[in-house]
Amino acid sequence: QVHLTESGGGLVQAGGSLRLSCTASRSIFGLNAVGWYRQAPGKQRELVAQTRISGRLNYADAVKGRFTISRDNAKNTVFLQMNDLKPEDTAVYYCHAAFLEDEYWGQGTQVTVSG
Repeated sequence: QVHLTESGGGLVQAGGSLRLSCTASRSIFGLNAVGWYRQAPGKQRELVAQTRISGRLNYADAVKGRFTISRDNAKNTVFLQMNDLKPEDTAVYYCHAAFLEDEYWGQGTQVTVSG
């Protein structure tokens, strides 16, 4: 079992920045994947950024060049630095982890970008 706790969401003007944090209840070092998804009203949940056990980083095309995922294994924490935010980035952002055949989700944190 992995419990994920997000923080760092909020309201920001277009062009601004936010940093999301996700702290896991266990070491993230051995997780198959850990990262961020988002869900906007009326839309499906989508992958934003992910770091895999192989070291590979995946980003959604819409956030490439603006968002950066990073991790601090010693603190069991994953970060999402979001720069140059746009109104279309408004969504609930969820931390996600995969371990073996199981998936875990945080409770979500709201990000609202005003235009």
